[in-house]
Amino acid sequence: MAEAASIYPPLEERPIKETICLFDVDGTLTPARGDATPQMLQLLSALRHKVAIGFVGGSDLVKQQEQLGTPQVPVTTLFDFCFSENGLTAYRLGQQLASQSFIGWLGEDKYKQLVNFCLRYISEIDCPVKRGTFVEFRNGMINVSPIGRNCSQAERDAFGVYDEIHKIREKFVSTLQKQFPDFGLIFAIGGQISFDVFPAGWDKTYCLQHLKKEEEISGVEYKTIHFFGDKTAEGGNDHEIFEDERTVGHTVKNPDDTTRQLKELFGL
Repeated sequence: MAEAASIYPPLEERPIKETICLFDVDGTLTPARGDATPQMLQLLSALRHKVAIGFVGGSDLVKQQEQLGTPQVPVTTLFDFCFSENGLTAYRLGQQLASQSFIGWLGEDKYKQLVNFCLRYISEIDCPVKRGTFVEFRNGMINVSPIGRNCSQAERDAFGVYDEIHKIREKFVSTLQKQFPDFGLIFAIGGQISFDVFPAGWDKTYCLQHLKKEEEISGVEYKTIHFFGDKTAEGGNDHEIFEDERTVGHTVKNPDDTTRQLKELFGL
């Protein structure tokens, strides 16, 4: 951790200053809803001495602090760029940037229609267990979980296996796409137990606009943007940024695979 909190060269003085590495969180830097290992944090620290680094995730900053930071070390000090909720809440070098609101964009009436439909649908789903927090409201999106986000890790793992077989989330998303075709929303499956709902264009590519502005701030133009994620197939919440022409996409299987690829790419 001491290494992770050390002083890094300014962005414009990094050895490979026109390159940045962006990472998904769950399944890429950490196990799903688990914590990053000290070894992963040390690797990211070493990488940060060469290039700029950032994370982009659908969860809010509180959850990312739990997974990547510690009570003594804010996650915003461990990365140059922190893009929570796909970049709707964003930090650059520890300073918060302008944010956007999902409910302000959609409107209360449409929001209630969407949430009420989700809750009715969930009430009719048959899955092994149900817990609490089926719809979680975030600044830039909502997160919908058929089992409920309050489930234990063991229940989360069991639902992940069950969902692979029965396609609970896939069917749910398909139904929502048919029910709300004119709401301008994207439904993206991620992690083990849930999917995100957000306006079209507010997927993980949203964060790239913040990187574009860096040239005006520090004079650094990020000509190479590496993105690492595990849900890069169509329908996954890493797909859009993985396929975007502005990025170099890397599919990873798990944090160990992320480590392997980083060591190969950057000689760490």
